[in-house]
Amino acid sequence: MGWVMLRKGLFVTWLTLLLCLPPAAWAGGTILVYGDSLSAAYGLPQDAGWASLLQARLKQQRMDYTVTNVSISGETTSGGAARIAAVLRAHKPKVVIVELGANDGLRGLPPREMRTNLAKIVSASQRAKARVLLVGMQMPPNYGETYTRAFARVYPDLARKYKTALVPFLLQGMAERRELFQSDDMHPTAAAQPILMENVWKALAPLLK
Repeated sequence: MGWVMLRKGLFVTWLTLLLCLPPAAWAGGTILVYGDSLSAAYGLPQDAGWASLLQARLKQQRMDYTVTNVSISGETTSGGAARIAAVLRAHKPKVVIVELGANDGLRGLPPREMRTNLAKIVSASQRAKARVLLVGMQMPPNYGETYTRAFARVYPDLARKYKTALVPFLLQGMAERRELFQSDDMHPTAAAQPILMENVWKALAPLLK
């Protein structure tokens, strides 16, 4: 009888402690970073990139998520749409951070094609029961007002249509600061990565609760 009571007491104590854990402690799974060179830490050590900084933030917050970064430098939305099904099957993410489109813009590809490709990625992720964070990009003014406006509208339009979370502009707070870009004037430096991570974190954190 004493052993039974002891076991019962230990169970109640364990259950009480478990129920007192903050909501984040119950969370878990894979956060998939699905992007291009801006997320692949181009020109930098991998542990300096914003995706690695995100993993450190999650550990600091005691959130049991693993960041899996499958970003590819030079990736377009077309390439992303072509491989999304296989990536979802392989990783079974709880959250997908979609950061694509910059290379479409740099090549002057039609925003309507980018919209179609991103929609395929978002809808495939949602069918796989993943929450989606869409990360927006903007083109510099030398691409012309008509193109830059059409390009920028793609992200909020898709976020509304598919009811996803949205980072309006990944480079917010640093786009005009030349010292935060590498010598190619395109890729952020290591010093810029915490800014990128914070821009993502603001929209990501509510999805993890």
